[in-house]
Amino acid sequence: MDTVRRLVVIVLFDGVDLLDVTGPPEVFSLARRETDDAAGYEVVLAAETLKPVTTGAGVRMLPDLTFDEAAGRSIDTLIVPGSVEVDSERRVHALVDPGLVERVKTLAARTRRTTSVCVGAHLLAAAGLLDGKRATTHWSTARQLAADHPEIEVDADPIFIREGDVWTGAGISACLDLSLALIADDLGEAVALRVARQLVMYLKRQSGQSQFSVPLEQISATRRIEDLRHHILRNIGRRLTVVDLAEYVHVSDRHLTRIFKTELGTTPHAYIESVRVEKARNELESSDATLERIASVCGFGTVDTLVRAFRRRLNATPTEYRSRFRYSR
Repeated sequence: MDTVRRLVVIVLFDGVDLLDVTGPPEVFSLARRETDDAAGYEVVLAAETLKPVTTGAGVRMLPDLTFDEAAGRSIDTLIVPGSVEVDSERRVHALVDPGLVERVKTLAARTRRTTSVCVGAHLLAAAGLLDGKRATTHWSTARQLAADHPEIEVDADPIFIREGDVWTGAGISACLDLSLALIADDLGEAVALRVARQLVMYLKRQSGQSQFSVPLEQISATRRIEDLRHHILRNIGRRLTVVDLAEYVHVSDRHLTRIFKTELGTTPHAYIESVRVEKARNELESSDATLERIASVCGFGTVDTLVRAFRRRLNATPTEYRSRFRYSR
């Protein structure tokens, strides 16, 4: 039987995140090796011209073909990486170049499936490819994506989301998980598993699995809430109620809830749980403490409560999380 040729085009441009570009080719290369090239993947880098492109990491890369040349070929998979800038307050912003958006729109129209890696979702969104769809991106720019494109259902938790022939992937290393999912879609789970083993990755994370590192980097414009966040962290092992927190900052219960929603985009209860899960996650990664001990010091009270919180936020049990991410001192 003849090998099905699958052309994978990765969009290349100045300032692009390096791993977004280099990660997928490694995965597809291993798929070719594991199938004696029967996978049929041909991975190329496409840019505006054939001149070297400087990535955000400062590494220079050479395109294989121009956007015009790529548009003349039958593209199986288009992979759109992203780029960011960080302001003086260390806040991350996805960059969207209008000219590049038009190129992505043109190439996507000639592609069987279109994917974004990390903040590349902002380019797909600007091209109108995510309208009316559910999509993910790196958690640090999820609010920006939702604010810029209210027509998109932004979900920052999963590591990747598939909506028909459009796939969006979460931050940085999740490009490997997304690439494995594409291979599984083309060649089956068995091939994807063999590739994952070669990459020394945890089997293959499912699309609904959380990005795991709970984002606790929301910045509040209100000093009072910033003080309260530090108070919560210092006392996370204790019983914390909305009444207690409201008294600490001298406001009513209702007013505190409104402030949390406005400043942090969540409720006091959900925020406290996210802090507790983050602390428990660190304990699981770096210590041999029992689940009973972790549940106690993190304020969950019981192991059952700890397990429910992990399932709800990370789609995994504490034991499963520790088996995947435990590291030795």
